[in-house]
Amino acid sequence: MATIIAERDTAKTDGTDSPEAVVVRFAGDSGDGMQLTGGQFTLSTALAGNDLATFPDFPAEIRAPQGTLFGVSAFQINFGSSEITTAGDAPDVLVAMNPAALKTNVQALKPGGLVIADTGEFTKRNLDKAKYETSPIDDGSLAKWDVLAFDISALTLESVKEFGLGNKEALRCKNMWTLGLALWMFDRDRAPLIDWLRTKFAKNPVLADANIAALNAGHAYGETAEISGPLRKLHVDPVAAEAGVYRTITGAEAVSLGLVAGAQLAGLPMFFGGYPITPASAILHHLVKMKEFGVTTFQAEDEIAAICAAIGASYAGSLGVTSSSGPGIALKGEAMGLAVMTELPLVIVNSQRGGPSTGLPTKTEQSDLYQAVYGRNGDASLPVVAARSPSDAFECAIEACRIATQFMTPVMLLTDGYIANAAEPWKVPDPANYAPFPVEFLEEANGPDGKPLPYKRDENGVRPWIKPGTAGLMHRIGGIEKGIDTGNIDYAPDVHQTQTDARKDKVDRVAKAVPAQEVSLGDETGKLAVVGWGSTYGPINQAVRRARRKGMAVSHIHVRHVWPLPANLGELLTGFDKVLVPEMNTGQFKTVLRDQFLVDAVPLNKTSGQPFAIAELEHAIGTFFDGIPGHDEGEVPVNDTQLPSPEA
Repeated sequence: MATIIAERDTAKTDGTDSPEAVVVRFAGDSGDGMQLTGGQFTLSTALAGNDLATFPDFPAEIRAPQGTLFGVSAFQINFGSSEITTAGDAPDVLVAMNPAALKTNVQALKPGGLVIADTGEFTKRNLDKAKYETSPIDDGSLAKWDVLAFDISALTLESVKEFGLGNKEALRCKNMWTLGLALWMFDRDRAPLIDWLRTKFAKNPVLADANIAALNAGHAYGETAEISGPLRKLHVDPVAAEAGVYRTITGAEAVSLGLVAGAQLAGLPMFFGGYPITPASAILHHLVKMKEFGVTTFQAEDEIAAICAAIGASYAGSLGVTSSSGPGIALKGEAMGLAVMTELPLVIVNSQRGGPSTGLPTKTEQSDLYQAVYGRNGDASLPVVAARSPSDAFECAIEACRIATQFMTPVMLLTDGYIANAAEPWKVPDPANYAPFPVEFLEEANGPDGKPLPYKRDENGVRPWIKPGTAGLMHRIGGIEKGIDTGNIDYAPDVHQTQTDARKDKVDRVAKAVPAQEVSLGDETGKLAVVGWGSTYGPINQAVRRARRKGMAVSHIHVRHVWPLPANLGELLTGFDKVLVPEMNTGQFKTVLRDQFLVDAVPLNKTSGQPFAIAELEHAIGTFFDGIPGHDEGEVPVNDTQLPSPEA
């Protein structure tokens, strides 16, 4: 997604018809440019000073048959004049570019919400593809919503007629016409998008002018059509915010910037080895543009080559980084064990998706926690950090680099498809606020008789980092068990016991070097603690906020360092009568908490490829206060209206 840098105004305006928040969903065929439309609407929303959260949702197929139910692509944005932490439970407005987009999305729309539909696409052929026997625009099936249906296709063709484009090429401007209407409807400035179009099509001015004409025509339609009823201009006030430079940022962008910042704070060049996989590929795409910051990128022939190259870079004195999603992380497993055994710093980014196997490549899930914490042969413990939002991924990437370099260990950073693809405003931080953690390489022999001891540990159990080629410090490391201090191959039982314990103890010490766990919202004691990790932060926080307004003694605890767990977390949990753990998996973090602290953590699971809705969590919290025994655990049922859910 494209991003811009914008100044954020702290003042609020007094709009006469100004809702606090609005949820809009753009939906159409994969070739209709819905992700582009949503992305540019997001940028205009950021410039308007609103807080926002987005959720792009697209099919796994590279190009599904046009007009079919399983080829629908959607982009949802929640924006408002107060804090926004999720992409919204249900849209207020649905823009449907064809019958399939309407059918797979309309049930998500709030009662009384607005449907904007392109009647030019509601042909008999397209209705058949969407499995409509009659047109829903005419048969009364949309009665519980406001419907604004007109021929966007014809209006687009008319607006670009002067540019001499072919019919197919002209219709590609339809998303800009629709965006123009949306900009008018929500009182957005067109100028930045016009500048963006001129830049995007700088080599083809005709296409630039045609798209600008379509954008202006859609905007003018809203101004001049004099449509009574549902179509009206709304103004959403800016959110009160600290002055500063803001930009929209996706999770993939934030991870990339955070990795670069972490390498700079460590004083190291960075090497990134990756292999394309959804949704992790975007990290490679962003890092390849950052060569001026000492970043070397390498697209390997496979996942194993990618991580092994990164380990080699760490051995040579760079910060090695690799990235993938669950299936690729599985392939990297043996090499992760090598990084554990050699005790080299390495950052492994796992952008989780639905699984197992190929699973749900474009859907979100949190089902790789066991893989991150336990999923290697042998006792190969490594720290795991989890980002809670797109902007938080920046901080977590820096934290992963810090732990990796200061403890000479591989570290896994967990995001997911929701975080990687979604966007939110981000106040660009002042680099001066980050404390450097410069690496010190061993320059002189640390053993008797002037010999180097590559596995001699300091008070934190950390071995020295020796650059190969340093005079007088020739040494040996590798994947076979090493002698204590020396690095010589040693299979002795007591040596393996000692080294295994030392590697585990080193990772355990990370718990004392990370901040104490705090309560995200609420009190440090009460009847219920809702404990989350990763991208469940937004819906949990909002649900707990609503429950507390009703007088419920509930708090929200969100864990960033999921392994090892913060040293005070166990004591914190004992202050609550019950612990509820919502996860987009079958209860993995619940099991970790039970194992580590012997708490009776109650699972709330969702594995439908969809993020939690606030209402789902609010209902689950309520069951702990309704007095009904055994009513307070289980699985969230699949919600077919939450995201596009094509009929089989």
